[in-house]
Parts: sequence; C-alpha cells; structure tokens
Amino acid sequence: MNTFEFKNLVKNLKNSLKQRTFFKTLRKEVETGANGTQDYVVKKGINKDTIATTKQ
Repeated sequence: MNTFEFKNLVKNLKNSLKQRTFFKTLRKEVETGANGTQDYVVKKGINKDTIATTKQ
C-alpha cells in the first residue's frame, strides 16, 4: 500500500466517523402519543373523557 492509498483510507475513515457522530447527535426522540396518535379520548356520551380501546 503506497502513501496515496493510505492517505485516502484515513480520509475516508475520518469522514465516515464524522458522519456517524453527526447523525447520532442530531437524531431526536419521538414522543409517543404527542398529538393524540396513540389513544383516542371519547368526547360524547356516557363514556365521556375515557380512552377508547379496541378490546370489546
């Protein structure tokens, strides 16, 4: 392996490490049920303000 190939290898490894750390720090966690996507609350009737389930 000559020095040119070695320098390219080191450069590619450095760039890939930089990309991995960049994406790792910018990733945000998703809040489940943030906009009512997880549970549905009944708004009318005798079961008002209760969470609707699919179980019957």
